[in-house]
Amino acid sequence: MKSLASLSGFVGRTFAVWVILFAVLGFLFPNTFKLIAPYIVILLGIIMFGMGLTLSLDDFQALFRRPLEVAIGVLAHFIIMPALAVLLTRIIPMPPEVAAGVILVGCCPGGTSSNVMTYLARGDVALSVACTSVTTLAAPIVTPFLVWMFASQYLPVDPVSMFLSIVQVILLPLALGLLFQKFVPGLVRAAIPVLPLVSVIGIVLIVSAVVGASKGAIAQSGLLIFAVVVLHNGLGYLFGFFTAKAFGLSLPKRKALAIEVGMQNSGLGAALANAYFSPVAAVPSAIFSVWHNISGALIANYFSRRDEDSAR
Repeated sequence: MKSLASLSGFVGRTFAVWVILFAVLGFLFPNTFKLIAPYIVILLGIIMFGMGLTLSLDDFQALFRRPLEVAIGVLAHFIIMPALAVLLTRIIPMPPEVAAGVILVGCCPGGTSSNVMTYLARGDVALSVACTSVTTLAAPIVTPFLVWMFASQYLPVDPVSMFLSIVQVILLPLALGLLFQKFVPGLVRAAIPVLPLVSVIGIVLIVSAVVGASKGAIAQSGLLIFAVVVLHNGLGYLFGFFTAKAFGLSLPKRKALAIEVGMQNSGLGAALANAYFSPVAAVPSAIFSVWHNISGALIANYFSRRDEDSAR
């Protein structure tokens, strides 16, 4: 078990490398990896079940102790990222399916890896975890509504079906994970060290499946989508940071909200796009999944060297 936990820790630390590797493999061997596409929702459910195993009431303490700060983070996330996505689709010409996919990933809740990046950045981890948890719990209502409001001009959107899908793929696995914590805590404690391995496997399989199913679209407009994703993600960090600064939050909190706003649950975006739009619409989410783990590590490294004095 120790060797498995060590492997899990290593894979978790080198997450970005594995995502890039499997994205490349998905592109090179599309017929193999697109066979995984029908199982994307199941894979995401497994990832969210793992998140449920690690959540506790302590993770929500920041919500009750500092509700204003959490509210700032949650509202910034669900306002800034969708608004940036809409702005980019208006400024940069792109096919309707790609535009819908960009908006969809912009409307997703916070990515769980944002908590790790906040820790590495020496930011306020408790605030990051609380914001991720709240945006995730709010996603069944907020994400379908925002997608319907902003993306229906590009492709038909069924917000009710999307709501039910997010409940099935997010809330139910999370609730199941919490139940496991309550009724079989010994088993959960034994499983936690290998959860990073499970999460990484799930994400890389989702990314490789989307890339494999959309090789043609990536070959044709991959650079355009990549540029949009880089802008979306980078501007998310920037606006998240300065929103926190505008509200007078301390540097550790600004770091947390910058990363929280900029990083999305792109696995959910890929699953929803694949289910409700097309594999092409899932490409922005797949590329986002690759890029935000690279950019997150870079910004965490930059932030880790900054303190209150150097930020002035």
